[in-house]
Amino acid sequence: MSYLRFDKTLMVNLEESLPREILRTNQSGAYHCTTIVDCNTRKYHGLLVIPVPNLDDENHVLLSSLDETVVQHGAEFNLGLHKYQGNHFSPNGHKYIREFDCEKIPVTTYRVGGVVLSKEKIFVHHENRILIRYTLLDAHSPTKLRFRPFLAFRSVREYTHENPQASREYQEVENGIKTCMYPGYPELVMQLNKKNEFHFVPDWYRGIEYPKEQERGYDFNEDLYVPGYFEVDIKKGESIVFSAGVSPIAPRRLKQLFEVEVADRTPRDSFFHCLKNSAHQFHNLQEGEHYILAGYPWFKCRARDMFISLPGLTLAVDEVHEFESAMETAQKAIRNFIQGEPVGYKIYEMEHPDVLLWAVWALQQYAKETSREQCRTRYGGLLEEIIEYIRQRRHDNLFVHENGLLYADGKEKAITWMNSTVDGRPVTPRTGYIVEINALWYNALKFIADLSREGGNMVLAEALDEQAAITGRSFVEVFRNEYGYLLDYVDGYMMDWSVRPNMIFTVAFDYSPLDRVQKKQVLDIVTKELLTPKGLRTLSPKSGGYNPNYVGPQIQRDYAYHQGTAWPWLMGFYMEAYLRIYKMSGISFVERYLIGFEEEMTSHCIGSLPELFDGNPPFKGRGAVSFAMNVAEILRILKLLSKYNF
Repeated sequence: MSYLRFDKTLMVNLEESLPREILRTNQSGAYHCTTIVDCNTRKYHGLLVIPVPNLDDENHVLLSSLDETVVQHGAEFNLGLHKYQGNHFSPNGHKYIREFDCEKIPVTTYRVGGVVLSKEKIFVHHENRILIRYTLLDAHSPTKLRFRPFLAFRSVREYTHENPQASREYQEVENGIKTCMYPGYPELVMQLNKKNEFHFVPDWYRGIEYPKEQERGYDFNEDLYVPGYFEVDIKKGESIVFSAGVSPIAPRRLKQLFEVEVADRTPRDSFFHCLKNSAHQFHNLQEGEHYILAGYPWFKCRARDMFISLPGLTLAVDEVHEFESAMETAQKAIRNFIQGEPVGYKIYEMEHPDVLLWAVWALQQYAKETSREQCRTRYGGLLEEIIEYIRQRRHDNLFVHENGLLYADGKEKAITWMNSTVDGRPVTPRTGYIVEINALWYNALKFIADLSREGGNMVLAEALDEQAAITGRSFVEVFRNEYGYLLDYVDGYMMDWSVRPNMIFTVAFDYSPLDRVQKKQVLDIVTKELLTPKGLRTLSPKSGGYNPNYVGPQIQRDYAYHQGTAWPWLMGFYMEAYLRIYKMSGISFVERYLIGFEEEMTSHCIGSLPELFDGNPPFKGRGAVSFAMNVAEILRILKLLSKYNF
């Protein structure tokens, strides 16, 4: 039995199949994303979506979809599916699907009368090329296949509409054609591994709709250009490979290339393997630099997300080299930032006050996974530079006060991971002494002090220990309230008494200013008010402004983003905190909660975790289809559990 297999009953029921999406990436920024029935429901969906650096910093949909038609005895059976106005779906190709299997690569099996046809898709690693292999498993008479490409040539944030500027020109290449709709774009080269006929029948398919965009309050319809169709004969038992890319390829290479790429994939035959496969999708190698994308389909590389997710995406799946490779790029960006130069790399939001402290936390995980000595040898200099940069108050918005706590101004600009804004102003204006920034600060001081001491730098170690002692005392005085939980932020006489999850980091980190009793009190209130099967709520239902459903148009979603929605990545730190308090006796509790995430492997984006969930039952998944920090933290907890169970 396949771990990710969906039968005919589910596939033909569009209420069940349309919400389920698949994502494949080339680990260099390009991707393929659609639903499991190959009906695009978002403007971000497409068969070949790639970065076009000479145009802008966005991804662009070149090939939106490819409709296949089976032709027998002159009868045509179109396997495509598009949504048009009035909830009208056409040509209803999903009714021919017998099953869909996504264990190794996406495989759809169609049955049309006596014809049984399989379709397998694979994205070539580090190349802007998608391959689709069609195999005729059964047929009782001569069979032809027709392929009709739907072209968009647009940014993922725009739509294309019928217009006279779109070029209809194309040129023949070996076993295919190449075409480019607008200047500035690369040519789209479509080829088959077998001789075929291309019929030039240019037309626009008008009024295709994207219901996910409609749900989110955006424009939701576009026109797509179809230049014509390819037609090829296929015999029983024969396989034909279709290639779409930005450069020509020798058709005879296509079959072998397909096999090579399949052999390189992690089978998604378990919860762990699904998450590991998903982890690989976030890696982004561009121009010799290694980035971690925050999520798909619309996120770029954000500094905070990169450092929080890096240990889980690499160390937790025993890929230490991948951690070092990504950190090499990050290290250069950090040093540029510290020296007051432009960051110079495609890592965004480096200036946020907690980012460097999350980088220290990521390196701390590296030290635990390899050794403290290896961490000191490789990253000791960087850690010292970071801590001195903060201690010397060189950051524009991070100040060490006399009480040892870090102060940051977040009244006018969102500066923490709770970064939702409306009209440019933060929805949750966290400012002053912010609880997780100071938990990170204490943890960083103690970690670097210990590392320096072990390396023989006693002067720095003692200075950091002294600083940590002051910080620790002030932390307890400032944040801990009479109810036993931690204030979310304190700015002079203004205190945020909301019960939020940011206090859990103080219990989860290796070094904490809280004693065991204080930690347990924090853990208990988080468990009681914030814990859901899909992550920690961003706000307690008992606190004012609780808004748990991330639905509706942009402004409505912005107000809900961190006001009660549940985030899986926070669960990683919660589970780590739980195991710190309860040790071996907490294992069964943690394992029980992980089951809630295993259910998600067959929902939303198959084999991955979405960005966030509603904070109330039925805890529906929302936002980006695949989110790096969520995948990373669940992987990190699985690794931590394996150490307890060893």
